[in-house]
Amino acid sequence: MFKIKKRTEKPKPTVLYNIIEDYSEFDAPGNVTACAMTQPEDLPGHAKILSESYGVPVETMTKLLVDGGVYVYPQEAGLLTRGLFACIIDPTGGRPKQTFGLDLMQFAEAEQAARARSLPLIEAAEAVFFRTLPDELKAKLALKNLGLDYRTLDRAVAKGGDIKYIDFRKDWSPHFKRLCIMPDGRLVETGGLDEFSKLHGITASQAKMLIEQGGTLEVGDEVLACQIVNGQPAVARFSARNYAKAKELVESRGLHLMDALSEVGYNDPVMMRGLVRKELTGGR
Repeated sequence: MFKIKKRTEKPKPTVLYNIIEDYSEFDAPGNVTACAMTQPEDLPGHAKILSESYGVPVETMTKLLVDGGVYVYPQEAGLLTRGLFACIIDPTGGRPKQTFGLDLMQFAEAEQAARARSLPLIEAAEAVFFRTLPDELKAKLALKNLGLDYRTLDRAVAKGGDIKYIDFRKDWSPHFKRLCIMPDGRLVETGGLDEFSKLHGITASQAKMLIEQGGTLEVGDEVLACQIVNGQPAVARFSARNYAKAKELVESRGLHLMDALSEVGYNDPVMMRGLVRKELTGGR
């Protein structure tokens, strides 16, 4: 007799957000993406992914998501190289749980405000962070559920009820997709460095350096270009033909390679096709 093997169910990927509002083109440090969830919080999954994104121990992150509070990054070789991560929980339940990070400059400002006004650090951090946000986002945060009209939302989102939490994110993680313009004009989403590196056939360390520092990376006869705009990586891949055109501009006009690639890309109707379609449809 043959044994019938039961099909093993693949675990469903953790879904952290079903509402995403992009403010990443706003001036730093308020250039964030507001990622919200109406479904009940998957605490272990939420903690694990934020732990990976922010470099906070998962046990600490879990406690922060339950109790609220701040995590100040430890010094490295006697120097403080990162600011803090904060989770705000309204004890009255009047607003959703909110998480965010402060860079070093914001952290210094929050510490100074906490000392000068005898405030808990989390209150000072909240004041510093929210003051930098775009006015449009500030106005929405003052409204219930970001002022969204639930009659127009996807039913799967709306049936979850009120927003349970909002993560204000800037990172490139496996659970937070970003776009890359391809030579044929497609806008390809990748989440995390592993997925990005596999798409382009490069190593994870090459991907990390490109995304964190910007610049160019040759991939065969083609080239990847990454510009850091307001602290956010904007990535495009150029064909061998367009790469050759850009190098000609560098030689003939003395342009920086990144400027030459930008000029070539903007004048290429095929590469711009995806961006134009995205703007016309209002898509992400």
